[in-house]
Amino acid sequence: MTNELKGVFSPVVTPFGRDLSINPGLYVDHCRWLLSQNCGLAVFGTNSEANSLSVSERKALLETLVENGLPPSRMMPGTGCCSLTESVDLTSHAVQLGAAGVLMLPPFYYKGISDEGLFRHYSEVIQRVGAERLRVYLYHIPPVAQVPITLGLIERLLRSYPGTVVGIKDSSGDWSNTKAMLDAFPGFGVFAGSETFLLKVMRNGGVGCISATANINPARIHELYLNWQSPRAETLQTELDLVRAAHVKYPMISALKATIEVFSGESTWSNLRPPLTELGKPDARALALELRNLRFEMPGLSITRDRT
Repeated sequence: MTNELKGVFSPVVTPFGRDLSINPGLYVDHCRWLLSQNCGLAVFGTNSEANSLSVSERKALLETLVENGLPPSRMMPGTGCCSLTESVDLTSHAVQLGAAGVLMLPPFYYKGISDEGLFRHYSEVIQRVGAERLRVYLYHIPPVAQVPITLGLIERLLRSYPGTVVGIKDSSGDWSNTKAMLDAFPGFGVFAGSETFLLKVMRNGGVGCISATANINPARIHELYLNWQSPRAETLQTELDLVRAAHVKYPMISALKATIEVFSGESTWSNLRPPLTELGKPDARALALELRNLRFEMPGLSITRDRT
């Protein structure tokens, strides 16, 4: 097996205006900044509020990125939906625009689904897209989806679609599960779902991480990715964990947007689409204070004002 995408990727947060419409200018700005920090774009992930976006909104945003010159070779759009036809539509669109891979949630509405049912879903998407250059990264996030991707399902997909199903993001939060994937499938592109596990993943043959806090700390996470074999690796991991710990005290998407608002100077970054709500002012102040005490910075982030 060969994996094509490696390193640090961010499930890019989506900026909304006061009317809750997407702000494409801020979106492009943030994606450009992430790329400048050696971070790939896992757009339309969990922390992107992807399931608050319509299919047409996702397609338009991806087109906006490509039209603005951002390289699709550094993109891994989320294309997994509950609807088979929507998953096919989004996946085909991403492939047509040249995305290097797609990150696919299992269909998550129905619970207690068998491996057979999940295999049929992924198989239908792959066959209907019908593109030789399609690269699928599975998305295992049972704390949210409650529909797990088992080792048995991975094995069957790899046997049926070698060269197409090439990796997975493990957001189980369970190191023993991630380790089992790494041990069972050498060469399979296993990404940690958090930089908390990045050092362990790299030491055991993984390829990187796709992490919420890569939205705000991409350069330092990339530093550990590059230097996981160095004597400083443990120290780097500890420093990353402190920044993440500051954010996980709060609802993650709200906390990320509050941090970006502080460091970009753009107040609309705190907007979220209902039912999600912004971080309250006391919590936002407490988070900002903790980050200052950690000497946290977002170098190179442009200050923008209501770009549309």
